[in-house]
Amino acid sequence: MASISNFLSRVAILPFLLPSTFALTNLKLIGDPSLPSTASHNLHPALGSFSIETAFFEEYVGNTTSPNVLTKNLLENLQNRTGTSAEVRIGGITADSTYWNASLEVGLSNFIDASGTLHNTTIGPAFWESVKLLPDGTKVTVTLDLHDLSFEGALSVAGSAVNGLDPQQLYLFEIGNEPDHYLDFTPQSYSAIWSTWAKNMSNTLGFATPRFQVAVTVEDPIWPFDAPGASSQLDCVSALAAGANSEGVIQTCSEHTYQYSVCDPPRIAVATLPNLVNHTRLAMYLDLWQPRIRTVREQLGSHSFLIGEYNSVSCSGKDGVSNTFGQALWLLDTTFYAASLNVSRLYIHQGGPLALQSSTQLNHGGLSFYDLWFVYSQKWWALKRKVFRYPVQNTNGPVKVFPSYSAYLFVAETLGHSKTLKIANIYPGRQANGSTITTALGDTSKGQLVAYAFWDSESSSGNDFPTKLALLNLEIFNQTQTTSRPAATFDLSDFLRSPREPVTVRRLSAPGADIKDANITTWAGQNYASGLAAGKFVEEKIYGGEVIVQASEAVLVEV
Repeated sequence: MASISNFLSRVAILPFLLPSTFALTNLKLIGDPSLPSTASHNLHPALGSFSIETAFFEEYVGNTTSPNVLTKNLLENLQNRTGTSAEVRIGGITADSTYWNASLEVGLSNFIDASGTLHNTTIGPAFWESVKLLPDGTKVTVTLDLHDLSFEGALSVAGSAVNGLDPQQLYLFEIGNEPDHYLDFTPQSYSAIWSTWAKNMSNTLGFATPRFQVAVTVEDPIWPFDAPGASSQLDCVSALAAGANSEGVIQTCSEHTYQYSVCDPPRIAVATLPNLVNHTRLAMYLDLWQPRIRTVREQLGSHSFLIGEYNSVSCSGKDGVSNTFGQALWLLDTTFYAASLNVSRLYIHQGGPLALQSSTQLNHGGLSFYDLWFVYSQKWWALKRKVFRYPVQNTNGPVKVFPSYSAYLFVAETLGHSKTLKIANIYPGRQANGSTITTALGDTSKGQLVAYAFWDSESSSGNDFPTKLALLNLEIFNQTQTTSRPAATFDLSDFLRSPREPVTVRRLSAPGADIKDANITTWAGQNYASGLAAGKFVEEKIYGGEVIVQASEAVLVEV
């Protein structure tokens, strides 16, 4: 989670983004339709992936006796669209207090005191059987405990994963979750311990290739980059510079992003839906990582920088913000904009409020408001029923799918089965220095209208014309509003080989940005409230090169 001073300094420099009644109703996309120099690398088929809190993992996936069918269906929906499973990281704050017990009779046991505080987690052999319930081909990253500084403890968990999972499924290890938040680590002290542990684990476990993901930090880059403390932050770049990869054990690097927070009162006040659902705010936030992304890719390779845990609002989200259709639009914009910056994969975090995160946080108990879906077992409900803030059913099986899940369907369908798809943000586009074009520099929509184009070198259009475009209208329209719903017309004619030919349009829609229910959130006309598609599939054919997108709606255009 970002520091308060750094976050509020960024908020202070954006006065032009205060709520406004202004809306741009017509936008002609202007430019060369061929693949631009600002386009990304080939997009990874697991671009939209998941991070699941270790202590909550079996609540999401189930166990061999009672597998969670809802989670299975939701993950397989994505896999079916790309031919590749979303990757799953098992980690989060509870990973730094997770221990191995080979004699444990259950897969996972959480120690929770009378106040409902979760202190630690123990896993046994059956835990890895639960991990095997993930869709075939799912690559798993496991986070190990660094906080206790017990190498033997971390090694025992790593060894159990090696023994319990198929080699094709076990992908990477992380040592520590958000180590920039504990033990007063500097890049040098962290790297000295981390590199020694990673090398010794590699030797002990017989790894012939790099199997570790470094950093896993969460503090936002300090801006401006020459400000005091910026160069001494613990992050991917500083860890590599301090020798973390001196033994050649690192494959990838991960950092965490939470654009807003409810960990403390100052940040609670600005974690609002209009602030979240705005492209300029999002782009200026992610632009902070551009120097790190470039440096890491230069050292480790094209697909080496990951956002290994992220969501909209840290400390478990905010009701009316993180559980809305507005979050779905934010998730879509976040995923595509990060991809345009050459972030390889993003792992959206799923879990629940943890009392040890912050003494001043807004949420306590239950599951997180930012989760894409809620699931509980009856055993967990019986244990936690006194401290839940969110109403859930007292049964096994599905509880609720939230609107934001459909954003990942949009992403997966955009990727399809292509391995040569590239993305560029064509509106508002980039400045010469690579940063986003803001309102002050020419975005006349004030961060409300966004357009991405996708080129596939193996398609009939090659790199001459895009094969798909994603159009987002982020203007807030709530179901409770009594006025007519605004809309914007995107003129795509410059990016079409033949504007007289029809384009195919699929819509991500809901009655408003404030909607919290998946049964009235639709992707291509269908909802996924049960985990499976319901309703009639809807696909439009549009002529003339102009596509109308309602306020708080997004469309995928295939050309």
